[in-house]
Amino acid sequence: MLTSISKQIIKKIKEYNTIVIARHIGPDPDAIASEIALRDIIKLNYPNKSVYAVGAGVAKFKYFGTLDKIDDVDFSKSLLIVLDVPRFERVDSVNPELFKYTIKIDHHPCDELVCDLELVDETSSSTCQLIAEIIYQSKLKLNREIAEKLFMGIIADSDRFLLSYTTPKTFNIAARLLNDYKFELTPLYNNLYERGINERRFESYIIENINISENGFGYIKITDDIIKKYDVDSSTASNLVNDLNFIKELKVWAFSSYDAKAELYKINIRSRGIVINEIAEKFNGGGHKFASGARLKTEEEVNELFASLDAVCKEDN
Repeated sequence: MLTSISKQIIKKIKEYNTIVIARHIGPDPDAIASEIALRDIIKLNYPNKSVYAVGAGVAKFKYFGTLDKIDDVDFSKSLLIVLDVPRFERVDSVNPELFKYTIKIDHHPCDELVCDLELVDETSSSTCQLIAEIIYQSKLKLNREIAEKLFMGIIADSDRFLLSYTTPKTFNIAARLLNDYKFELTPLYNNLYERGINERRFESYIIENINISENGFGYIKITDDIIKKYDVDSSTASNLVNDLNFIKELKVWAFSSYDAKAELYKINIRSRGIVINEIAEKFNGGGHKFASGARLKTEEEVNELFASLDAVCKEDN
């Protein structure tokens, strides 16, 4: 099935002269890497096409490359490819309904986002893995810089092959990229995992202050004052959530941090075996079975979400 859909995706890319590539708001490395890599793949193979990777820039991910502005693009004649996002309201910077044709490439469980053509594989480690598969199933060219981006997206979203949806295919794709393009691993890992001392101290604060219920649910509410005290940004918590993966007492854990600019509470949720995405979906969120998130408007909603997560941990006892 994947090969057939891959052919259809390549056919549509060939058909359109203007292509916009978007991903979810609040991007992680897989989202940023996949959209910039796909843009650069299309430009490399079809240099006469106008191709744009869009969304709000994130300073800490600048090593992936720069994003584009699309002020003068006629959406009604353009192709939109949305990556790593299951819901319309989570697409950053563009409205999918304005485009002539839409394609979705994603590894999250299906939600209400419906495009004209969809490639969704929940068994894939990452969207970068899916894009690499499409390219290797086609005659399209890669280069070393693009291969590095795809590799980093795979590494980041699989948490260095630690997460449950890492498969033999994940290893095979990563090994093929490394073998074909002979890039150095150390600089890539430095980009992904190097942290300033303030962030490490902030991580220590989280460990010291996380609350763990008798049911195995861990949670912490990170206030704006704490963000300022440690001189980190509001997205830093999401970078650290996987670091609690091997704490014996935790079944499920969640971080809440307030984004004053967006006037939202950002919630990052992880699990060591309990399905959490169904709960997140009830609170304007979603994601994978064991790695999900939500964006909430009030602290009351945060408390309700945390109570639901604690309850599902209790049911597992």
